[in-house]
Amino acid sequence: MTNPTPTNSRTPAPGRPPAAGPAAPRAAVGEPKGAARKGVPSALRPDPHPGDGRYPIAWLAISSPRYGHMPTAASRCECGWDHSAIGHAQVRALIEALTAHRTACPLRNPQDGRAVA
Repeated sequence: MTNPTPTNSRTPAPGRPPAAGPAAPRAAVGEPKGAARKGVPSALRPDPHPGDGRYPIAWLAISSPRYGHMPTAASRCECGWDHSAIGHAQVRALIEALTAHRTACPLRNPQDGRAVA
């Protein structure tokens, strides 16, 4: 004969304490209580440092690790101009080339609307 009640039933066996019930849901640690609904006052204020519309389009990085070692330089422009140099003479030449590029760069000097010479 089989037992009419399954072994995993919720009724305790005679002489045994009842099984623990489901635990109540716990609040997450550090959970904000209504903070998200109020908003942050600093987010409502205007930016204290508003931009003036300018942004960098060209970079020049020169590095010399120690006195007497060979310097390196890298130059990049948003128009696609990207050059690097190693050594004193090449770094000087790169600086001169970057100075010349500043006058010819299409991002610094747009040609739209100008009369062609």
